[in-house]
Amino acid sequence: MRGRKKEVFDSINQNPAISSAIWMVSQITLTTTKALKEALSRGVKVVIATGKTRPAAVDILKMVDLAGRDGIISKSSPGVFLQGLLVYGRQGREIFRRNLEPDVCKEAFMYSWEHKVPLIAFSEDRCLTLFDHPLVYSLHTVYHEPKAEVMPSVQHLLAAAEIQKLIFLDTAEGVASTIRPYWSEATKGRANVVQATPDMLEIVPPWNLKREWNKDAA
Repeated sequence: MRGRKKEVFDSINQNPAISSAIWMVSQITLTTTKALKEALSRGVKVVIATGKTRPAAVDILKMVDLAGRDGIISKSSPGVFLQGLLVYGRQGREIFRRNLEPDVCKEAFMYSWEHKVPLIAFSEDRCLTLFDHPLVYSLHTVYHEPKAEVMPSVQHLLAAAEIQKLIFLDTAEGVASTIRPYWSEATKGRANVVQATPDMLEIVPPWNLKREWNKDAA
C-alpha cells in the first residue's frame, strides 16, 4: 500500500497547487471558477479531491468549461474521489481503492428494503439501489451523481459490483432520530458513519485517505 500511496503523493505533489473540491455539492461558485481558470492560465496544474464520483465532478466542472483534456479533470487525469476511497494516478489509472465489507452492505440494503428508506451504493462510476424514489432521483438531477441503477434484489446488487460507500436518504429528522443512531451502533468496528448534509447519512470503510496523508505529514 505504501508504494501506491507514494504514487498518489507524487501525482499531487508534482503540481504547484491542489484544489480540494470537497466543496462541490451541486455547483461551483463563480469566485472558485475564476480562481481555477486563472491558475490554469498560469500553467498551474490542479488535482481534484472530492467525496463525489468522478462522473459527477466531471459533469459539474464541464458546466464552467473546466473539464476535458484542457481543464482540471478528465478520465486521464489524477484525482481523489469518494472521500479517498477511489484514487486515480497518472493517465487516470486507478491506483487505490477501499471497499466496504459485503456484510455491512447486505445489512444496510436489507434495512433499506424493510423500512423503505432509500439507500444508494457507490461503486466506481456507478450508483446502485433497490427501488426508485424521488430522493434517489434527486442525487442525479441535483447533485449530478450517476443515475442510480435499480437492482432486482439485494443478492443481485451485491453480486454486481464492489461497493466503496453507501448513502441513506431521508428527512433531516429521520436521519437524526433514527438512521444515524441505529447505524452508528450497527457498524461499530466495521465502518464509519459520516454526515455532510442533514438529510443524508454516509457509511464508509473505517479509513480515509486524508487521515493517512496527515499521518504521513506528521
